[in-house]
Amino acid sequence: MYNKEIDKKWQNKWQDKNFFKAKDNKEQKKFYGLVEFPYPSGSGLHLGHVKAYIGMDVIARKKRLEGYNVLFPIGWDAFGLPTENYAIKTGIHPREVTDTNIKKFTEQAKSIGFSFDFDRQVDTTDPSYYKWTQWIFLKLFEHGLAYKDETEVNYCNGCQVVLSNEESQGGKCDRCNGEIIQKTKEVWMLKITDYAEKLLQGLEEVDFPESVKLQQQNWIGKSKGAEVDFKLVAGKKETDENLTVYTTRLDTIFGVTFMVIAPEHPLIEKYKDSILNVEELIEYKNSAKKKTEFERVQLAKDKTGVEVKGITVINPFTNKELPVWVSDYVMMGYGTGAIMAVPAHDTRDFEFAKKFGIEIVQVITDGKTTVTEEPYIEITEGTMINSDFLNGKPVKEAIETALDYATTNKIGTPKTNYYMKDWAFARQRYWGEPLPITKCEKCGLVPLKYEDLPLVLPNLKDFKPGEGGESPLAKAEEWIKTTCPKCGIPAERETDTMPQWAGSSWYFLRYIDPRNDNEIASKENLKYWLPVDWYNGGTEHVTRHLIYSRFWHRFLYDIGIVTTKEPYAKRSAQGLILGTDGEKMSKSRGNVIDPQDVINEYGADTLRTYMLFIGDYADAAPWNENGIKGAKKFLDRVVRLENIMVEDYQKEDNELEEEINRTIKKVTEDYEAMKYNTAIAQMMTCINLVYKKGVISRKHLEQFLTILSPTAPHVAEEVWSKINSTYIEETTWPMFDESKIIKDEIEMPVQVNGVFKFKISIDSNASKEDIEKIVMENENLEKYIDKNKIKKVIVVPGRIINFVV
Repeated sequence: MYNKEIDKKWQNKWQDKNFFKAKDNKEQKKFYGLVEFPYPSGSGLHLGHVKAYIGMDVIARKKRLEGYNVLFPIGWDAFGLPTENYAIKTGIHPREVTDTNIKKFTEQAKSIGFSFDFDRQVDTTDPSYYKWTQWIFLKLFEHGLAYKDETEVNYCNGCQVVLSNEESQGGKCDRCNGEIIQKTKEVWMLKITDYAEKLLQGLEEVDFPESVKLQQQNWIGKSKGAEVDFKLVAGKKETDENLTVYTTRLDTIFGVTFMVIAPEHPLIEKYKDSILNVEELIEYKNSAKKKTEFERVQLAKDKTGVEVKGITVINPFTNKELPVWVSDYVMMGYGTGAIMAVPAHDTRDFEFAKKFGIEIVQVITDGKTTVTEEPYIEITEGTMINSDFLNGKPVKEAIETALDYATTNKIGTPKTNYYMKDWAFARQRYWGEPLPITKCEKCGLVPLKYEDLPLVLPNLKDFKPGEGGESPLAKAEEWIKTTCPKCGIPAERETDTMPQWAGSSWYFLRYIDPRNDNEIASKENLKYWLPVDWYNGGTEHVTRHLIYSRFWHRFLYDIGIVTTKEPYAKRSAQGLILGTDGEKMSKSRGNVIDPQDVINEYGADTLRTYMLFIGDYADAAPWNENGIKGAKKFLDRVVRLENIMVEDYQKEDNELEEEINRTIKKVTEDYEAMKYNTAIAQMMTCINLVYKKGVISRKHLEQFLTILSPTAPHVAEEVWSKINSTYIEETTWPMFDESKIIKDEIEMPVQVNGVFKFKISIDSNASKEDIEKIVMENENLEKYIDKNKIKKVIVVPGRIINFVV
């Protein structure tokens, strides 16, 4: 019987033998497998971690057996708000909390049998690590990509901290789930927008799921259009000022009947003497400040706005004078902070125009719909009407014609815009990397010298945030006092710290050379190990960590530090493990399963096998106690295989030979495709046949244990030790003999235009794509059709294939 005592025995032996230690051996083919390193919370590893890490652990163990030099590291993403909030609540210093949690996580990771190279552990809160986080920041600053600016930011009152857009999606803090408000603050920003195009282009070079690529593309939000200048009229006099707007639909400019600017637009202050209702506008602006960006831009709600009385603009295409309004659905951070409103062809503009009685002019027709009355039907494609020289043109041609006109007449220019905003890169909290910047009255913001890194976080006893969101570091008076690195006069240190995403934006590089004091990693090691061959993680980090780390890596490539444009060659993701009730696990629901409890009762390999067998690896699946028991029963059967092993069969058993080879083939292919559930199902089928026969040869048992070992390494090693004096880690991955596998074939009729022509033998399990490919390559097909004239191929697996010509 399998029991947890087996686990500890083999974990100690593996550690003593250093089986999982990666070697910087440039002559050996390498495999770099990566998982998202965890934030070490007090609650320890949860089932989400386990599923994520087991998936890549299977791949890492298989690659070692295939002769690869495998780097499969682990570390700790330990800076951030949760630790600090816990420390504030309990009075225990974040350093002590972090060290305790890391120890717990390390013990748990080892107890599950993960084949991590623990010698390469990194901790983002270690000064020897964040020295290089600060170094990268200084490089960004040096190249003009880190700057400080006063802007509207997302602010969480609960955490008393500024958050990026990615951390406050839906108007909620991603840490405490509190409401986000807008605040004007001077904050550090990273100019990630300068890398928008490179980040988009890089997606074409990587093996990411299409859903991941799409989410990143949507977050970056590239659009092509034009910036157009509307001449400003103030106090009934034309000024030298233009109100510039960005639009992707210049074809609709003849349908513009009003303009909308953000409540914070600087033109209001500049022309306040010409504006008749300044107080009303100020009141509206203050009201807008109380709303989050999400509430202003995305929530469906009644449209609000105020006309700017005393200011108008001139449409450069029609020379008509248009009213200007302010409304909170326009933001200064997007485009130019102003839009041209085309109520006939935009739902939001239509609702606004209807509410405030503004003219609606239809400029696109589909030949049947009138869009000036409710119920509103939005028309964006068709033929231009009421548009002067654009009349009669289809939309696509009209856009090009209008842009040519604007460019020729110098009233507009082509423009590419991005939805993504620069990254708010500062937190007014204690537990983070200090920003290596000095504030000098004479020189301004001055970077520390590289040789003075790391700038070590002071050991504060009072690390609560100050009132109004002031950083706790502002209390470290002696630490703050310094001299300017440039001119030498007394100066002060920056008191903001970096966000929790900083350390995780480059950690995969430090694993490559974690004890190097002179550089992030040696050039030789970077060239050998990069890119990460396979990165597995959660879908929740697609628009945050994955974009941030790609940005940092591409920057480091541009300045000659790393050797690849993209950090990750391949990305995959695991599905959630749900509670027995089918809901997401949470303490409040009382449906949380502690992996340590499962290990204590059933053993680590039972947990591992069940987690991989529960369903498709990429899909969410509910926990099932009966499934755990089924996994344990399977492993118990494996343990007993030694009792029926023989050196060789007395006579050749073709059925067992075929099944073993079929199992090796399927498991080999399914592991690589992360189809762990079907790989395990095939191994169960194989064992059923073995017990039916009542015998298994040494060779076949060794092969079976080898392919089982990535899933259930402790059990496989235990049985192996009963029949061998070596370790599974010292053997090689078995090869299957295709000739020994009898295919389950069927005959399928091939038709042309519904008329039978010939039959072909096909594997009964072949997919539609495989069937079509096999028939297309069959020489008989050429007798009946010209392949260049095929219009359609209809495939019904197991029944028929029909070519329409």
